[in-house]
Amino acid sequence: GHPLPDEQGERGAQTILAAAQKLGRDDLLLCLFSGGGSSLLTLPAPGIPLNDLRNVTSQLLHCGATIQEINTVRKHLSVILGGRLAASCQAAVHTLIISDVIGDYPSHIASGPCAPDPTTYADALSVLRYHEIKAPASVNGLLAAGAQGRLDETPKPGDAAFGRTENRVIATARGSLLAAV
Repeated sequence: GHPLPDEQGERGAQTILAAAQKLGRDDLLLCLFSGGGSSLLTLPAPGIPLNDLRNVTSQLLHCGATIQEINTVRKHLSVILGGRLAASCQAAVHTLIISDVIGDYPSHIASGPCAPDPTTYADALSVLRYHEIKAPASVNGLLAAGAQGRLDETPKPGDAAFGRTENRVIATARGSLLAAV
């Protein structure tokens, strides 16, 4: 199964975000992301305890939600996913991606830390409602505040942060299967 967010991932994500924020325009942030990155790069939004994020993630994993739906929620409960890592620094960002999801879209792989996010807080709330997830009050409150426009959305396609960002899928499940054949 998929790993759940944990304290080690949270500490690692804090370190990565802090380092990215120190980079200047003449620097380069080089990233390598693959499947499982959403759980390993865990940094909940302010007011979201790690256990609440773990609770929602576990429910989504067990209810039949697609990885795209799970990541829509994760991106909006994080300060590093959904393009927020790329937007946090002034440096050029080059991301190499090993895809494990259908379609190979960078915004879906590891919840797209360096990719524009086309989803919204309202989309995340819709996922929870559709799958009848019993989310903690902290999660419902944050997503509702975002849907009401009281929180900044994840960076969207066309955001200036992505003018200096390149996301390149370097390996896919399909490519691996074809190579094995």
